[in-house]
Amino acid sequence: MPSARAGPVRLPLGRPRTRPGAVAADKAYSSRGNRSYLSKRNIKAVIPEKKDQAANRKKKGARGGRPVSHDADLYKERNTVERLINKLKAWRGIATRFDKTPESYLAGLQLRASMIWIDDLLKATE
Repeated sequence: MPSARAGPVRLPLGRPRTRPGAVAADKAYSSRGNRSYLSKRNIKAVIPEKKDQAANRKKKGARGGRPVSHDADLYKERNTVERLINKLKAWRGIATRFDKTPESYLAGLQLRASMIWIDDLLKATE
């Protein structure tokens, strides 16, 4: 039985802390520092290795370390998301963010997304 002096129950403030299972990025972010930052936090790095980094690693032989592994399927999903963002930004109002309020920007974003969706539906039926 709880005591009468227990006091108020404190609820956590703000959003719950979450950690992604993986971070997908392009070859520009394949540095050792970025990879170690993610691995210290137990986050999988889905970043392909640059050709020059692979060549330097191979040049060192056994001291060069293991080849960097990345999930090609997850990397393809990153590419899909990036292409969608580029399609959204093709609409000038979204790319420049001229809207005064967040509501009107979100409305424009939803309008552009629906236009892309309808275009894809029409292409699929052809």
